[in-house]
Amino acid sequence: MSCTILTITNQKGGVGKTTTAAAMLACLHRRGARVLGVDMDPQGSLGFSLGLDIDRCATLYDVFRGSAEPEEILVPTETCDMLPSNILLASAELEFNRPGREYLLKTALSKVAENYDVIVIDTPPALNLLTVNAYVATDRLLIPMAPEVLSLLGVSQIKETIESVRAYYNSNLDVAGILLNRFNPRLNLNQEMLELAQAIAEQLNTRVFESKIRASVSVASAPAHGLSVVDFSPTAKPSLDFENLCQELFGNQFPPEGAKGGE
Repeated sequence: MSCTILTITNQKGGVGKTTTAAAMLACLHRRGARVLGVDMDPQGSLGFSLGLDIDRCATLYDVFRGSAEPEEILVPTETCDMLPSNILLASAELEFNRPGREYLLKTALSKVAENYDVIVIDTPPALNLLTVNAYVATDRLLIPMAPEVLSLLGVSQIKETIESVRAYYNSNLDVAGILLNRFNPRLNLNQEMLELAQAIAEQLNTRVFESKIRASVSVASAPAHGLSVVDFSPTAKPSLDFENLCQELFGNQFPPEGAKGGE
């Protein structure tokens, strides 16, 4: 079975990208998948959320500048292996200006992908070189958004970048769907945002996931414990919602525990 690469993206910050990436890694790990997390955000939030000391480890910056191999910077966590990042990666736009710079991540992942079933990439809140690298390397995009107008605007602006990457670097780039985070179906604004999200999904030839992630204090608390919300509070509403999302994305490729028929 070949490795699937999933990128979590939205140029708007605060929409739950890192929460979603960490939750997907945890859900897949629970289902027995071999998973790798990749942090393309110089803030290093994914590594931090999974308990890494991101200021004291080698990072993707070292790989991109040619001073380390991907397998040399791999850090194991309880959930997955990680390729971490920190603030040094913020210089990528200026520092990595040689031809082919859009393929830095794809080249790095090609050296380790055979060891994993799924790779999950977290991206910065910007449509820059780091985000383009993620799009070039990935199979599928998952676009989280909060039920608010500015978050929706971020989704609509992604369309042009996706089309450019498809035209020049990765013709097979697929948009798996739009995910609504912090969703409350009882609020009129949330229902209005759902309708607008469905309209944008049509423009992207994709869908809004049936799974909507409900709000909970456990989402904010989990990173302080170095855990995804799924591992920190497995019975919390968001954790159950992320399990449903994992099922939507991967179906029976990785069946949930206890659903393998006779095992």
